[in-house]
Amino acid sequence: MSDTEPSWDFYRTFLTVLQQGSLSAAARELGLTQPTIGRHIDALENIIGFQLFIRSPQGLIPTEAAIDLRPHAEQLASNAAALLRAATGQGGGVRGTVRISASEVIGVEVLPSILTTLNDRHPELVIELSLSDAVENLLLQEADIAVRMVAPEQDALITRRIGGIPLGLHAHRRYLDKHGFPENLQDLLHHRTIGFDRESAFVRAIRKRVPLMDLMRPSFRADSNLAQLAAIRAGFGIGVCQVALAKRDPDIVRLFDKEFELPLETFVVMHENLKTTPRCRATFDALVEGLLVYMGR
Repeated sequence: MSDTEPSWDFYRTFLTVLQQGSLSAAARELGLTQPTIGRHIDALENIIGFQLFIRSPQGLIPTEAAIDLRPHAEQLASNAAALLRAATGQGGGVRGTVRISASEVIGVEVLPSILTTLNDRHPELVIELSLSDAVENLLLQEADIAVRMVAPEQDALITRRIGGIPLGLHAHRRYLDKHGFPENLQDLLHHRTIGFDRESAFVRAIRKRVPLMDLMRPSFRADSNLAQLAAIRAGFGIGVCQVALAKRDPDIVRLFDKEFELPLETFVVMHENLKTTPRCRATFDALVEGLLVYMGR
């Protein structure tokens, strides 16, 4: 291994090649030429002293060494992004960039109005919104603030519990006009239903609450809550969605409100090191305030 310190650009190129799977795709992603990408990889291999990729007719195959280095490169990328966000907030006042992680449904259906109000108050604030049902790691600085549907287990985090956002069974009137109202939960076995295409803790919680769901065979499956919500709105069938979202559309009808309600525990979370940072503190407080209003509190 060479004593030369590798350029940070080499690590960024290495990670992008890993993510994109080829030199050409990495070049397009980074806005560089393919020969430049190749030179970065060759230089990094020469400095660290071992091969990172095997060239094959199928493309680039990462070596075991490359796979071992990937989490370190991802950490470098997260740190670099966090450093830039912190730099944008210098100069006093609520300004700069804040990265928020949230689920698809919350990010698309709930947060835009909250963030609009926040930006009206603080026009020098820039919001980055990462939408994923996966939990981004705040300790690794993948995001500054997260809206989570699971209680955080890590230490060094500031957490505000919003409460249980109620979920219920819903269908559009177009569907009910065609297929009729189910008279009881057992009738769901004879209706078109909307469900998940893979098992998860959330799905298991629903099945535990309503054992009948084990017998149901959904006619529409998706691993995206947003896609399921769209299917309910389209009149495809009966599915689970947030009660507050359904109330926005008078043509979406809640079914079995006494027999079925599942609270979706919700938390706003931030690394404790950011609690005195104006841009993060203002955003954290606005998210808490807005989500409590959304829940009707």
